[in-house]
Amino acid sequence: MATRPRSIDTAVIGAGHAGLIASWHLQRAGRDHLVLDRREAAGGGWHDRWDGFRLVTPNFLASLPGLPYDGRDPDAFMTRDEILGRVRAFGVAIGAPIQASTEVLRLSADGASGRRFHLETSHGPIDADQVVVATGAFHVPRIPSAAAAIPARVTQLHAHYYRSPEQLPPGGVLVVGSGQTGVQLAEELHGTGRDVTLSVGRCGRIPRRYRGRDVFWWLRELVERGPAVGATLPTVSQLPDPRARFAGNPHLSGHRGGHDTNLRQMALDGVRLAGRFEAVDGERVRFSPNLAENLRFADDFFDTRFRPIIDAYIERTGIEVGPDDRAWPQHEPPELTELDLAGAGISTVVWTTGYAPDYDWIDLPIHDEFGVPRHDRGVSEVPGLTFLGLLFQHDNASANLAGVARDAEYVAARW
Repeated sequence: MATRPRSIDTAVIGAGHAGLIASWHLQRAGRDHLVLDRREAAGGGWHDRWDGFRLVTPNFLASLPGLPYDGRDPDAFMTRDEILGRVRAFGVAIGAPIQASTEVLRLSADGASGRRFHLETSHGPIDADQVVVATGAFHVPRIPSAAAAIPARVTQLHAHYYRSPEQLPPGGVLVVGSGQTGVQLAEELHGTGRDVTLSVGRCGRIPRRYRGRDVFWWLRELVERGPAVGATLPTVSQLPDPRARFAGNPHLSGHRGGHDTNLRQMALDGVRLAGRFEAVDGERVRFSPNLAENLRFADDFFDTRFRPIIDAYIERTGIEVGPDDRAWPQHEPPELTELDLAGAGISTVVWTTGYAPDYDWIDLPIHDEFGVPRHDRGVSEVPGLTFLGLLFQHDNASANLAGVARDAEYVAARW
């Protein structure tokens, strides 16, 4: 553990992979710095994943600056403990000056020592000329207010606190939310013999493989080589609505060697599907009558958002690829608008309803109408304050392993 100074050139907040990549750049630039993290060890948000978690990104994307992936199976998918171990090993390899078990409670301007910024931490104050906020994109578990009306006999927990099926009482499970986590937990619970109902929202899906390559192989190509041929992912400025930054991650899985997570197939396999969660009245839960609409949205998502860009990249680079041989069932599950929890044997509700941002501890006038810092590719309007790992910091790749290193290069060039 690093010794905590009272004053320092740069404070990095967060010791996940984004914060440690920032540390790597700061070391190369010869900048005196400290990496602060509220947890007892480095690893960031990977600590919060469930026991059976696997990355949806293949191992070949687990390379970090100066620490390329050199394992035996680049196309496999790391477990929670494997990615945690890799991030920690990176911190050790670069000698990152990490101060663990140190929560930053407030960040403001004008440190007493004449530095630009003042940080109040759980172990006392620190002043710094520069601050890099790398606290990830997922902060406060979000649960709808209607959850308060669910009967007390029903166990409720957010996915943030879910660890395994054995943690839940016997009985059926209602999973609310069909993003990346929701469909994976529904699959895990159904695979143990649980009766599962999945409330489906407006979230897209992407195929595990497209034209013979993993979909993340294509995303890496677009990030690293797409700009040279004019085939790039849409940037945050090109989104039709700024709220689109907070949409759930498209569903996909790294389990069982990596596979598609198709909601229609899940219905055929026995998972009960319903539309968006709407309200609760005693034991009865109501869902919007939009299941068919939401399934169509999921089906069309990749072809609308990503396939044209990938196909343009293929055409402009002339690389040889296989055909588009994707196929999925056309099954139309029945529209379920009401569920009797007791009658269906539901004992647990798992909320996979995402997270709300929490930047209230930053006491500077930089928050937009959504409570998120205003910035340009991670560079805030406050000199010396930058960010890494934000949702759509630049594009879709920014908050995953495919884009953080690229974003860090951009930000580091402006320190």
